[in-house]
Formats: sequence, structure tokens, C-alpha cells
Amino acid sequence: MKKACMLLLVLATAFSLVFAQGSSEGSSTKQETKGPVTIKFSTWDYELDPGLVNLVNQFQKDHPDIKIEVVEIDSSSYTQKLSIMLNGGSDVDVIMIKDADTTKSLFDKGQLTDLRSYVQKDNIDLAAFNGLTKNFTMPDGSLVGLPIRSDWYIMYYNKDIFDKAGVPYPSNDWTWKEFEETAKKLTSGSGQTKTYGAHIHTWQACVQNWGVQDGKHTIMDKEYSFFKPYYEMVLRMQNDDKSIMDYATLKTSNIHYSSPFLKGQIGMMPMGTWFMRTIIGKKNTGESTINWGIATLPHAEDVPQGYTVGSATPIAINAASKKKDAAWEFIKFVTSEEGTAQYARDAAIPGRNSEKVLANIAQAEGMPEGASDALKVTNISFDSPCVDHVGDINQMLGEEHSLIMLGELSIDQGIQEMNERAQEILGN
Repeated sequence: MKKACMLLLVLATAFSLVFAQGSSEGSSTKQETKGPVTIKFSTWDYELDPGLVNLVNQFQKDHPDIKIEVVEIDSSSYTQKLSIMLNGGSDVDVIMIKDADTTKSLFDKGQLTDLRSYVQKDNIDLAAFNGLTKNFTMPDGSLVGLPIRSDWYIMYYNKDIFDKAGVPYPSNDWTWKEFEETAKKLTSGSGQTKTYGAHIHTWQACVQNWGVQDGKHTIMDKEYSFFKPYYEMVLRMQNDDKSIMDYATLKTSNIHYSSPFLKGQIGMMPMGTWFMRTIIGKKNTGESTINWGIATLPHAEDVPQGYTVGSATPIAINAASKKKDAAWEFIKFVTSEEGTAQYARDAAIPGRNSEKVLANIAQAEGMPEGASDALKVTNISFDSPCVDHVGDINQMLGEEHSLIMLGELSIDQGIQEMNERAQEILGN
């Protein structure tokens, strides 16, 4: 009898502990959904992104029970510091992933929340993101991020340099051959006062991207002969026509791509749509007087007009977050149609975009005439797909790119080394 009473007492105590624990978890969830609750949002160069600032302010106005604490990290070290934070069990709730190709590795480490249940619960139409969510859908089907913004390559040009040379402005349907020929026509002068017809930045993307522009190839192909026509073009421009600054000078002088364009030293430059806001900002502060325009990126003769290369920036929930419901409310807002409209007001291209959104961006203060047509694209190839070993491949391609541009390897030698090293990284 005594043993039976003791057993009942132990069971009763265990039951009360389980009940208390369950009540505590329920209370925590309840507090999260009803608030007030503070969620931490990790991003980079926050104060330099007025569109994002507007989004945060509007969300807090519409959701008084959810406060956003912005964790701002310098852009140059963001990816590294975010990784350190997450590896250390950081309590940050919402994260923007600056280098989208690192999404897969974050997922593999169990650091990202699968958003599928939230998307289904709120009937989010993923088609509104124009296929960009495919890059953040993992092999097991998990959706670990929604694109808050997207960018793709377009052509920037200096109208005054074109006018002085008597050359027509670029059309929105032109080829890389026409780009090369136009750069030669725009080049004039010498020394410190030389005007270069074009500018090719030192990034490998500013040569290799044109090889994946057709949507048939990616940097993970393991055989890179499709890069060859673009290396031939850029080396002709550098070594024969002298219509672009040479790679060695750009590297040793650490010249940022924005400087020569904003100073009016170059006629054309392929660069991402993110540069639009920089130009507008520099003109507003009087730091530049550039008379600029934009056109759709040139294409190879066998590639359709409107094809370009770009990326999307995902926003995700930290798997370690204890405030996932509130975090989702923030993500849902910033990627919604309403949030999209807020973001686009400052000439930033949101992940969810349409002709209407692009038209609104084109009408933003400071945007050049004809921007609406120049921004229309029919296909965006990802420069760095979210797959295993993409970081290793990118590093390898960057090393071989430098050797080719410096003339230490011929194009054929460089491509052969790319092929061999890709085989080593990815296997046969």
C-alpha cells in the first residue's frame, strides 16, 4: 500500500511538471502572436537603403505590437559576420542574405526555417516572384527564403559623351558586337584626360556573366568554352582598341567602378540595377553631374533580346528564433504587394515585380528618360545558383579570370585550367 501511494505521488508530480512545461510553451507562443514582441532584423548598410528604412517604419506603424530592432553590419564583412553569429547561436530572428549563393550552406547547417507552412497558411502566390523563389527552394523542397529585392545587369551610358562623338544612344535590342564597336567610336584623348568608350570592372562576372546570359549555361557546368567569345572581346578592347581601362591598373589602383562613371570619364558600363540609386544619390548631393541613361544589356546574336543575368536577395527566418510567427509577419509584409510598392519608390527593384512596378521605378525622381523600357527583361539567369560548392567554383573562376586578364595565361590555357579545376571540385 505504501509503495502504491509513493508511485501515485511520483506520477502526479511528473504529470504536474509536464503540464507546467506545456503551459509555459503555450504562453510563450501566445505572447509571440499577441505581443508586444521585439524581433531582431539583420541587414547591411541599413541607413544607405531608404527603401528598406521605409519598409521597417511602415511595418511598425501597421503592427504596433511588433518592434523591429535592426542589427546593422558593414556590407564588406556582412556574410562572414552573419555566419559567425548564426554558428554561435545568435538570437537574431530575421536575416537578409547578402550573398544569395550562401543560402544552401546556411540551410545545410540547419540555420534557416522552412517557410512552406507559412506560405500555405497565408495563401502566398509564389508566381508573383517571377520564378525567383526556385533559387531558394532546397533539394528536399524546403523554401528557406523569399526574395525581398532583385537586381540584374543593364547598360549605363553617358549621354554627353555620345552626343560629343555624334553616336546614337544604345537601343534596347543590341548585340555585344555593337557594344564593342560603339566603345571604339566613343574613345578619345590620352593620359589623364582620356575618355574611354566603356568600362569593364574587375569582377569575373563582368566577363563570365555574358556566357551564362543565354540561360543554357551556368558557372557549375565544368566545361567553360562558352566564356571564350567574351574574353576575346574584352581583351581586344583592352589590348588593341584601348577602349577600356586595363585590368592591371584597375586592380593595383583599387578603382571602384562608380568613380570613373560618375566623373564622366567613360561612355558605357554594364553594371547591376543597384547602381541606379547610387547615381541618383550622388547627383542629389552634388557629387556628380553625370547626364546618364540606361539600356537593356546587349546580347549575343543567338540570344534573344531581353535576356540578362542577375540575382535576388532572400530574406529568411533564423531556425533558432523563438519568435518565428512575428518574424514571418515582417517577411510577409516586406515581400507583399504593399511592401513592394514602398520599396520601389526609391528606385530599388523588389523581388516581387511587374510592369507596373518597373513603371513606378522608372518614374522615381532622378531616373533617366526611357528607363521603363530599358528595365524590361524576358529572362534572368542567376550568376551564382544556390547549390553545393558554388563558393569554391566562384573562387576558382575568379583566380583564373585574373590570370587571363593579366595575360599570364592565354584564354585557351585559362579555360583549360577552369575545366580541370572544376572537375576536381565537383568530381566527374
